[in-house]
Amino acid sequence: MDECGRAVDGEIYSSDYSVARKRLVGKVVARFLGMAAYPALLLAVILVGVFAVRQKWDPAWVSPLFLLGVIAYLVLLERLIPYDRKWHPEKREWCFYGIYFLLTMAGSGLAQLLVALAVGLISPAEPTYHLGIEIPGALLTGSLASYLVHRLGHRSPLLWRLHGIHHVPEKVNVANNGVNHVLDIVLAQGLVQLALALVGFSRPAVLVVGLFVAAQGYFVHANIDVRIGPLNHLLASPEQHRLHHSTDLAEAGHYGSDLSCWDHLLGTFTWRPGREPAAVGLHDPAAFPGTGEIFAAFLHPWRRRPAPGPRPE
Repeated sequence: MDECGRAVDGEIYSSDYSVARKRLVGKVVARFLGMAAYPALLLAVILVGVFAVRQKWDPAWVSPLFLLGVIAYLVLLERLIPYDRKWHPEKREWCFYGIYFLLTMAGSGLAQLLVALAVGLISPAEPTYHLGIEIPGALLTGSLASYLVHRLGHRSPLLWRLHGIHHVPEKVNVANNGVNHVLDIVLAQGLVQLALALVGFSRPAVLVVGLFVAAQGYFVHANIDVRIGPLNHLLASPEQHRLHHSTDLAEAGHYGSDLSCWDHLLGTFTWRPGREPAAVGLHDPAAFPGTGEIFAAFLHPWRRRPAPGPRPE
């Protein structure tokens, strides 16, 4: 009996040790992924940008293929190192998000077409200045335009009826980054493209900046447990953007989805290490149709506003 008991005890001990070891390995791998995920994404932007410029790749296929690669990469990370498992899309939500994604891509294409028609193909095919100067200039210009349009979308009651659609989901993940009103995308991206075109940045510079901005836009929405530390004061991150989606408007801020410098300079930077939103979504959920009500969401900006009730004393 003693030998049997020792064998059983040994088996239990061995089993517990094996489970503990697997958990330790899992934590080490998760920690490594959390540290390497963002540098790997930035490296991909740099490599694709360099090859695209040197090989004169056509932006018409480079940009969408790169975007699909970024989305696939981040969706995988959401499964490996999730920030909140409850924020994973449900099966029915994937359908809604897919439709919204297609509408967002259509809005983006329409915005570029309208800008091309408005100002013509004024961006030079070759850089006027060295790309080392043009790329930072295009990034700062486009980022400022994007920040201002985004902030106005929150401050203007009329524009909020468009942009508020994006804040309906009560979770933040890669898939629902595409939940937008198509006119909100046309307006926001159209104005950013217009700013870049009017300044006259070259097509290679706009392409490289576009790759970075697209990667950042999906990265900041990713439901992944990644922290970028002091870089938060320069670049936007999921840590900041979750606060932007907070139901507590006092901590929201963070209108930049690529650079965070404008939030610092214009007083809308609220992140600090360890700060997390208690909940995300709309401050007033009844003000907008649900995410699954796509047709109602499209018509929402033209829906008659309810008459204001009596104000509290």
